[in-house]
Amino acid sequence: MNLRDLGALDGPVLIFGGPSSNLHATRALLAEAGARGIAGNHLICTGDTVAYCADPAATVAALRASGCTVIAGNCEKQIAAGAPDCGCGFDPGSTCDRLSAGWFAHADANLGPDERHWMAGLADWAVFTHQGRRCAVVHGGLSDVARFLWPGAPEAGFTQEIALIEAACGPVDMVFAGHCGLAFRQRVGSVEWINAGVIGIPPNDGTPEVRYAVLSGAEVSIERLRYDHVGARDAMRAAGLTHGYDDALTTGYWPSQEVLPPGLRRAASASG
Repeated sequence: MNLRDLGALDGPVLIFGGPSSNLHATRALLAEAGARGIAGNHLICTGDTVAYCADPAATVAALRASGCTVIAGNCEKQIAAGAPDCGCGFDPGSTCDRLSAGWFAHADANLGPDERHWMAGLADWAVFTHQGRRCAVVHGGLSDVARFLWPGAPEAGFTQEIALIEAACGPVDMVFAGHCGLAFRQRVGSVEWINAGVIGIPPNDGTPEVRYAVLSGAEVSIERLRYDHVGARDAMRAAGLTHGYDDALTTGYWPSQEVLPPGLRRAASASG
């Protein structure tokens, strides 16, 4: 796999996932980084730059212009390969499978050769050191780029991924991940697994705010990002993306709960 070593990063590092074609959230995240004095070479995206929302090409352009490091998610890999779907492995005919067909087709149709070439060249994962700690960044996992590791999941899944990481790059103190859409922290032996969340869609908690992580000093914090979610929703509707994720940007609830473990699901009536 293509590993990118970012070397030693001094000062705060901002890690975020899943811009998901949400240009409004991406611009807000980059503005927040600027307000914190965090330069582009200290920004790391865990992948899925394009997905649910309206503006895939403009979102990619904004990220590239920022100078941030981007890890290849399953969406980048699938689009670069000319694949017909997002590669999440949803059960055929499931709600997630049907909904993903619409947004993936939109992203695929609105990206050209230059974006695809850029996606094809992205690293599969990255490592860096921060104040003496060794950190790795993955999308879903090394065993499977689209692996869903949820908060509270059995430790064995995390242990397997950490073992693969350490076999490739040596011991690590922290692993930053994305993909599942929920920000969380979980201690696995001596390693802390930190999902930075995603900025393109809210974490199914009934609020439109999205999440990102900041590594500063000896601390990692999960932060909330407010942005023009109504503008992002309206852009989706103008693009014809009206299959449920447009509503999710304002209600804070995903249009399908089936991908989530039962304990993390919300009743369908909660979003109404």
